[in-house]
Amino acid sequence: MMSAISVTIQDVQEAAERISGHIRTTPLIEVPLLNKLLGFRLFIKAENTQYTGSFKTRGAFNQLLQLTDEEKKRGVIAISSGNHAQGVAYAAQILGIQAVVVMPLDAPRLKLENARQYGATVINYNRETDDREAIGKRIAEEQ
Repeated sequence: MMSAISVTIQDVQEAAERISGHIRTTPLIEVPLLNKLLGFRLFIKAENTQYTGSFKTRGAFNQLLQLTDEEKKRGVIAISSGNHAQGVAYAAQILGIQAVVVMPLDAPRLKLENARQYGATVINYNRETDDREAIGKRIAEEQ
């Protein structure tokens, strides 16, 4: 069972400061007609304009920037179907950290290729027959 994680506004502010300069400031989009229909102002954060097309890059940078020098030397492993894999691969490339991403064989081809282009080693698995966590643990033990 997973334990609850308590995140404070200070945690969010520290993360924003930490990743500043590594990520793109993405726009807020407002649609007046939608506001009128809803009866309030709605802003949409356009994270699809982030370098990797997803907000996942923010979390990847936040985590990787907190690694010790020893952890950075060992590299990182991520398990993802696409957006997180791309975010980790991109952040690792920028920070000079080796990355392995474990992705299903049926992940979108573009996301698989992008992770490779960002410099990650991509390990594929079959969702029906393989245990992705076991694959990740095996890689961590071997490397």
